[in-house]
Amino acid sequence: MRMENVAAKGVSSPADLRAWLAHLAERGKLAIAREGIGLADELAAIAKRLERDSAVLFPRPDGHDIPVVANLFAGRDWVADSIGVTEDQLLPRFLAAANNPLPTHEVASGPVQEVVHDEVDLLRQLPVPKHNERDSGPYITAGLLIARNPKTGVQNVSIHRCQISSKNRIGVLLLPRHTFSYYRMAEEMGQALEIAIVIGAHPALMLASQAIAALDEDEMAIAGALLGTPVDVVKCRTNSVRVPAHAEIVIEGRILQGVREPEGPFGEFPQYYGPRANREVIEVDAITHRKAPIFHTIVGGGFEHLILGGVPREATLLQHLRRSFPNVLDVRLTRGGTCRYHLAIRMDKTNDGEPKNIMMCAFGAHYDIKQVVLVDKDVDISSSEEIEWAVATRFQADRDLMVVAGALGSKLDPTTDNGISAKMGLDATAPVSAPELAFKRIRVKGEEEVDLATALQADPSAVVARLLAETRT
Repeated sequence: MRMENVAAKGVSSPADLRAWLAHLAERGKLAIAREGIGLADELAAIAKRLERDSAVLFPRPDGHDIPVVANLFAGRDWVADSIGVTEDQLLPRFLAAANNPLPTHEVASGPVQEVVHDEVDLLRQLPVPKHNERDSGPYITAGLLIARNPKTGVQNVSIHRCQISSKNRIGVLLLPRHTFSYYRMAEEMGQALEIAIVIGAHPALMLASQAIAALDEDEMAIAGALLGTPVDVVKCRTNSVRVPAHAEIVIEGRILQGVREPEGPFGEFPQYYGPRANREVIEVDAITHRKAPIFHTIVGGGFEHLILGGVPREATLLQHLRRSFPNVLDVRLTRGGTCRYHLAIRMDKTNDGEPKNIMMCAFGAHYDIKQVVLVDKDVDISSSEEIEWAVATRFQADRDLMVVAGALGSKLDPTTDNGISAKMGLDATAPVSAPELAFKRIRVKGEEEVDLATALQADPSAVVARLLAETRT
C-alpha cells in the first residue's frame, strides 16, 4: 500500500456519498449500528429490518477499519430528495437529464486515489458482506461497473453482482446489455475488457447507471445533468477507464478473455436465488480509495435494490412510450412486480384499441417487462389497490387481454425457459363511447374540504360517557 499526494486531498465534493449521508443524518434518517456487527448475514439482517425507515451505517464491521453503509433509498421520496426535486418531479427531472446529458470533466487527481493498493487481497482490504442465506459468499452489490468500448473509448456504467472468488478474482454476471456487448467486442479483438468497479458514489450516479440508455451513451453524463454539474473523473492507475474522482473506492481490473468460473447462487431482485453457473471473471490489478473510505452495500432483493432499478427505468420507459403516445401520463414499475416485471401505465384514452398498441410498445421497450396494465387517468398507479380496482371493474379477459408467447424475458425469472417468456397485457380502461355514469367513480361531495380539526370533538371519551349515562337513565 502507498499513499498519494492529491490536489483535492481533504476536500469533499458536494456530489459525493458523504454529502448524502450528512443530509440523511440532519433529517434523522441515518441509524448507526453498534461496532463489530458481523459481515456475514448479521449486517444484512439489520439493514433489511430498517429498509423502509432508515439508512444505516456499520462502524468496524467484523473489526474492519472501513465502515459499511446500506439503505441509501428507503422510498421514492428519498430518490427525489437525492437530486433535489419533489416526488412528482422525479420522472420529468430524470427525463430532462437523459435528454440533456453533461459530459464528464477529467481531472488529474482526486480523493479516490489517495490510497493505492498494488498488492490485492479483496476480503482483507475491503469489508464485503454476505447478504442472503444461500448466497455463495461475499458479494459486491452496489459497485458501478464502468467499461470502455474497446473500439471508441465511450464508457458504460451499470451494476452487476460481483462474487469475491479469491484474493484478486471476481465472478460477475453479465446480462445481454451494454457491458456484455463491449466484452464481446474485446473478445473478438483477442483482448480482455478493461473495467473498474466504483463503490461509494453519490446517489445520482447510482440512478443514472440504471437508465435504459442507448449503446455508447455514457450514464455518467446523465448523472452530471441530474446534479447540474459535470462529474469529475480521473483515469485509473492501471488502465484507461475514467472513474468518479470523489468516489470512495475503486477496484481496477479486466474481464478476462474466454475465461469462465463458477458464480452464484445469489439472492436477486425477483426474491429468488440466481443459480450457480460458469460466468465471466474479473482479474483485479489494483484497489484505490480515499483515506478512511466508506463501503456501500445493497442487500440483494431488498427495497433499495428494487427502487434503485425501478425509478430510472420508469423514466426511460415513459420517454419511450411518449414518443409515439403523447397521451401516456405516467408509468410505474410496481413493487409487487419486483420493480422490473410489471408495468402500470396511466393514460388519457382517446381511442379504443389504443391500449393494445401501447402494450406492444412497452414490451418492446425492455425485455424484462412481463405484464402491462393500462388504466385511465382517474387511477392512482402508485397504489396497487387502485390498479387492482381498475382491473376488477374495467377489464374483461375475453376482450381486454393480450398474450404474446415466445418472447425474450428476464433470465432471472425462474418461470422462463432460459429467458424465453410469455408477455401479458391487460386493458383496464373504460370504453371511449361508454355512457358518462357507467364508469364514473363515485365521490362524496365536500370530502376534500373537510377540516377534521374543527369537525371532530377533542375529547371523544367524555362524549361517549355522557351518551352511555343518558342511555342508562
